[in-house]
Amino acid sequence: MSRSGRQEGSGSQTPVADTDARSPVPAQDGLPVPQRYWSVAAIWLAMAMSVLDGAIANVALPTIAADLGASAASSIWVVNAYQLAITVTLLPLAALGDRLGYRRVYIAGLMVFTLGSLGCALADTLPQLTTARVFQGLGAGAIMSINAALVRFTYPKRLLGRGIGLNALVISMAAATGPTVAAGILAHASWPWLFAVNVPIGLLAIVLGVRALPRTVGSSRPFDGVSALLNALAFGFLILGAESLAREGLASGLWKLAVGAVAAVLLVRRELSRDAPLVPFDLMRIPIFGLSIATSIVSFTAQMMAFVSLPFYFQTVLGRSAVETGLLMTAWPLAVGVAAPLAGRLADRHRAGMLGGVGLGVFAAGLAALSLVKPGAADLDIVWRMALCGLGFGFFQAPNNRAMVTSAPLHRSGAAGGALATARLLGQTAGAVTTAAFFHLAGTAATTTILALAAGLALAAAGVSLLRLKLSPRPRPEPLDRSPDVAAGP
Repeated sequence: MSRSGRQEGSGSQTPVADTDARSPVPAQDGLPVPQRYWSVAAIWLAMAMSVLDGAIANVALPTIAADLGASAASSIWVVNAYQLAITVTLLPLAALGDRLGYRRVYIAGLMVFTLGSLGCALADTLPQLTTARVFQGLGAGAIMSINAALVRFTYPKRLLGRGIGLNALVISMAAATGPTVAAGILAHASWPWLFAVNVPIGLLAIVLGVRALPRTVGSSRPFDGVSALLNALAFGFLILGAESLAREGLASGLWKLAVGAVAAVLLVRRELSRDAPLVPFDLMRIPIFGLSIATSIVSFTAQMMAFVSLPFYFQTVLGRSAVETGLLMTAWPLAVGVAAPLAGRLADRHRAGMLGGVGLGVFAAGLAALSLVKPGAADLDIVWRMALCGLGFGFFQAPNNRAMVTSAPLHRSGAAGGALATARLLGQTAGAVTTAAFFHLAGTAATTTILALAAGLALAAAGVSLLRLKLSPRPRPEPLDRSPDVAAGP
């Protein structure tokens, strides 16, 4: 049977009883209540911490730089080290989860993240802080790469869309509250407490994870260290090269891009013919998965183009303060948090291609409306446009993620989750680099052009999403089950 024709559940990665992680117990459809609730609590705590730590450091950078006697340029590595460590480890750690079991890799990642947070809190020099942030990023990479696989095994299939929607809600709320949390902590304590608060939360998540996360049996395939190294070189140097090219010019970025391109070619040649490659080319051959990945990359590119450019436009052109800008930006992730759970529930009964196409169409309309904002616009006139973008994006995200996760065989759930997270980061990086290039050429006045281009990308992604209607059947509603297992809640 071709890869695209595999049935879900054909792989060896199946949930087993808590008493023995490798006992031959038949696969079950999700976890029973109340174990399911404790499992999602561990998943959400870990994801919230990893997302928050990507946002709070940005707010604290000036304070950290002043306290450690570092320059503004060098202090940026407090952010870059974390993001780069996540990016280069997502796919290798997802592959490791497929081999060792998702629970093991997730809990190990939580431990590394918690220890990294403690290291950040105790650091008294910039190199120490940067090194600790790398460890945080390694832990966050494990959390993000395995997250989707654990959600898939935690929820029964009939509720998977709801679970993915609630997961998106937690991520959106963490992103929305990140700057506020950072400002609140800095108002009452020194910057090390930004990281110290993760330690007790991380320990709680570890305890919950050990007790409640679904146990899975891994595969017997050996881990491919050479491919993992090539993956790190390819993604690391391509992203660094693109950022250097946009920020510093051709001389600084070209050699990094060349190193990344060579590593990428070697990686593709090594991985393309493998049955379960680290870079999931086998999953890309499944049409619904490939189209969902493409849609995700393009949509996150459009989102990041808006996220990066709008704060500059609000402050330099519309004359808003930093606080006002933060409040205006918050309308977007809050709207995502409203739309994602609703879209997740609908995704359990309706096709992702239609839901995603509608959501991306609304997203494109919101971006186009933002591109028309002129100086003198009232706050309410901006907020409804930001909310429209968030509603559209949230309505697309949960069904799209469900389509990606469920189109992969069960034993490749880790690879599917790693690809999902990698697509998000690639899109965000492409959007940030594109915006930086526009700013380099035309300054912040180019924001309206950037938003119009982002609207066009979102509209194109909507068209790609609708192509999936020919590839996927309508999800079948499950018979109504009035047992306690389907009680309201996570």
